[in-house]
Amino acid sequence: MNFLAHIYLSFGDKEITIGNFIADSIRGNKFKHLPPRVQKGIELHRYIDTYTDSHKIPKQSSKRLHKNYSHYSRVIVDIFYDHFLAKNWSVYSEEPLAVFVENFYDLLEDHYAILPDGTKRMMPYMITDNWIYNYSKIEGIASILNGMNRRTQNRSKMNFAILDLEEHYEAFEMEFTAFFEELIVFSRQKFNSMQVIK
Repeated sequence: MNFLAHIYLSFGDKEITIGNFIADSIRGNKFKHLPPRVQKGIELHRYIDTYTDSHKIPKQSSKRLHKNYSHYSRVIVDIFYDHFLAKNWSVYSEEPLAVFVENFYDLLEDHYAILPDGTKRMMPYMITDNWIYNYSKIEGIASILNGMNRRTQNRSKMNFAILDLEEHYEAFEMEFTAFFEELIVFSRQKFNSMQVIK
């Protein structure tokens, strides 16, 4: 899953949210210096990724893209799924998406001192261009895919995946909806098991 899903699946816990968000910038066990609940957020992120990678529904979504994008297809599916979460946000949260995202950006600023360097470098671009809120729009997803393609020196051709999204929009959305329902249950169980760590 991509940024928005990981933030959402932290269930409002501020430190777990930070850990869940920064986890992709952390290698191995190089996080033991961080506050205990931030560490738990990193662990939660990894549980979510493992669950997602082994689940049949995201695999089905990825298979639709594999011919054109090879191993990048799973990254593309993560981005597509964040689009459907953002687009259908009111189904999952009573808090407006714009408010949720703004509060998250404030949370990042509050925890700036412990963020990995990669996250610190990304933050100004993410906040200025409001990446997370713009997942809700097709144009926002196109912009993200263009950026990802540039980072692969145009090898991935991920920028063309917006055409696949538009062509198979309903199928991807149905797959996201079915999968995310199960992912929420899984993530909540993992989150609840972490509540002994304050």
